[in-house]
Amino acid sequence: MFKKFMMTASSMLIASMLLVGIASAHVVVYPKETTQGTYEVFTVRVPSEKDIATTKVEVKFPIDSVAISRFEPKAGWKYEIAKDSAGKITGVTWTATGDGLGSTEFGDFSMQGKVAAAATQIVWKAYQTYKDGSVVEWVGANGSDKPASVTTVKAAAGATTDSHGNVTAGAHAEAGKDSSSKTSLYLSIAGVVFGALALVVSLVRRRA
Repeated sequence: MFKKFMMTASSMLIASMLLVGIASAHVVVYPKETTQGTYEVFTVRVPSEKDIATTKVEVKFPIDSVAISRFEPKAGWKYEIAKDSAGKITGVTWTATGDGLGSTEFGDFSMQGKVAAAATQIVWKAYQTYKDGSVVEWVGANGSDKPASVTTVKAAAGATTDSHGNVTAGAHAEAGKDSSSKTSLYLSIAGVVFGALALVVSLVRRRA
């Protein structure tokens, strides 16, 4: 009975490890969480799932959620930027100038940009090309076999939402901070004044 239990447990452990291995082989963009209106360095992590090399990686940006402006050079790779008619960067393609990423390798590709003030998430669509010309499209919904990587965007400190659903800076919160600061200052001054008066009264009583 115990032997059967151990065999079942071992099988489940192996299966879970395989599932973790499959999940970790996805193309993922880090960080997985960021803040509205901030400048961020995003890193695209690309593993090879096949026995042949990855030779090209394309990533498309949702320009309503993030404005990518800079790219980190990577040895052994060149990159080409895609822009729309307005000149905004909409994507980038990294192409290997050498052997690319082998079956036991992964690569990190970094870029920098500003998160939109009203963004709630950034969905990164990635296309991974192998040496044989086959393409894996990482564009699916969360939970699918080939999911797009998603970065969750949280509201900036003090931000509020107006009647149209737009995220705005908390003007009332800032006003409250100023008011609170002034009140603290006034109380401090009053404390000093009362303290001085108490000292004077004490000295007068002693002399009397």
